[in-house]
Amino acid sequence: MVSPVTVVKSEGPKLVPFFKATCVYFVLWLPTSSPSWFSALIKCLPIFCLWVFLLAHGINFLVAHRSASRILAGLIFSAVGDAFLIWQEQGYFVHGLLMFAITHILYSSAFGMKPLDLKAGFAMTLVSSFCYTFLYSYLSGPFTYLVAVYIALIGFMGWRAIAGVQLCNDLWTWTKLSACIGAVLFMVSDLTIAVNKFCFPVPYSRAIIMATYYAAQMLIALSAVESRDEEDFKSRN
Repeated sequence: MVSPVTVVKSEGPKLVPFFKATCVYFVLWLPTSSPSWFSALIKCLPIFCLWVFLLAHGINFLVAHRSASRILAGLIFSAVGDAFLIWQEQGYFVHGLLMFAITHILYSSAFGMKPLDLKAGFAMTLVSSFCYTFLYSYLSGPFTYLVAVYIALIGFMGWRAIAGVQLCNDLWTWTKLSACIGAVLFMVSDLTIAVNKFCFPVPYSRAIIMATYYAAQMLIALSAVESRDEEDFKSRN
């Protein structure tokens, strides 16, 4: 297994643009009340940098490793979803919801169905059910079922990411742990969006949502590079 130190040395420099773009977003902190293509660009820029991060490993790598290509596809749909959510008050919230639903399907596919880990699946079902039960009384119209479907999809994605971390059996790698933490952060981000939009104002909601979201996307993108790092490690030894 490739050590975390080796990973930081090999992947860290490729993530510098992402960290810079994230800093730009938080420094500018453009008002959400005045949506524009510029604000959409600034919001999507860190995700664009994650596209570049994966593409920097080579097209052949992405073609050879389906999980990496699916994560890249998920990042593409995420950026489109981010752009839609810039204009959510103008009626594009559902469009953004759809884009992120597709993202979660792609991420679930990338994480795979092995190991199955039904215990983790049951636990995630309970968590998802609790979240929907909490939100249900605040929902109306199409959102009653749209939110249910979305929670089911992100819960399934979380299950597949968590199932990959078999700590008890020592069957885990740093990238599987990265995917797991990323999925959990993604769920925290989306739950904060839901509570803030449908239930009641959450203090510092935007900061919480975007910090957890960018961290989640970075960790999930990192989870795609395990195969490449192992190849590089073997070639040097």
